Amino acid sequence: MELRHLRYFIAVAEEGSLTVAAEQRLHTSQPSLSRQLRDLEYEVGATLLTRTTRGVELTPAGKAFLDHARLAISQAKEAVEAARRAVRPARETFSVGFLTGQEADWLPNVTRVLRDHLPSIEFKVVSLYSPDVGDALQSGEIDLGFSRIEPRPDVTYRVIAKEPLVAILPSSHPLATNKEVDPRDLTGETFIGFSDIPHVLRDVVDAYLRKRHVHLTPSHHIDNFAVGISLVASTGGVALLPAYVEPLLPWSVVSRPLVGDAPTIDLAVGYREDNPSPVLKSFLACIDQVKAAGPAGQRSGSAVPLKAARRKK
Repeated sequence: MELRHLRYFIAVAEEGSLTVAAEQRLHTSQPSLSRQLRDLEYEVGATLLTRTTRGVELTPAGKAFLDHARLAISQAKEAVEAARRAVRPARETFSVGFLTGQEADWLPNVTRVLRDHLPSIEFKVVSLYSPDVGDALQSGEIDLGFSRIEPRPDVTYRVIAKEPLVAILPSSHPLATNKEVDPRDLTGETFIGFSDIPHVLRDVVDAYLRKRHVHLTPSHHIDNFAVGISLVASTGGVALLPAYVEPLLPWSVVSRPLVGDAPTIDLAVGYREDNPSPVLKSFLACIDQVKAAGPAGQRSGSAVPLKAARRKK
């Protein structure tokens, strides 16, 4: 039995016609195709196909044989690709992890800095919770991470942005008419708090509210901003989230700056100093440029880039 026998059988089974399979898929004569199929059936020891007035149909033996035939052809192709990959020069893999939601802002900066390396490397991007970015850096699963500062024994962080926190509330909320929101006005509102996963954000919000002598008891504890936005829309509650979520808000939810000295949360680039990757070294050499460029996106609330908003303060 040869691979060509399997290819012929699969073509006839899928087309349901010897004529169509021979002329349109296999580019051979029908008598030659019929002979090849008889040889296959002789090798198998069972009738695989029967002719009917409607064309060709599989016998029970043919149906059982078809899946295995497809698998054999697939594995043969994989074997060829594996052999070809083995003789090709290995491409270095460079992986970047982003705190979910930050990809749109910072990935353009990464690819711009690494544009000379991209044709020769396998470039991977993953989206994770902030603590998971720290874990992936520590384990070596990723080379570079954009996240909060998640202390890990072998991970170094460099802050590239300080993001202001903003009030997130329903468009129909009375406070939505204000240009700014005083946190004291949130007392008594349904407040969306945080679980232990976004612990850095939770700690920043808690410290801010203590400083303002505002006590808010969370009615919900969220793991990520997407759930927070959904809860604001569905419960009519309010949340304090980083400004990078503004472009992701639906029409039913708005953001408003906080009155006075609004809290900020650091966004940092994390990496391992013992990582020998030349691509990482190239990026770190240009990290000041990335920091100066700021996020690539714009904030819907202010319609100006975040870096410009920071300069106005």
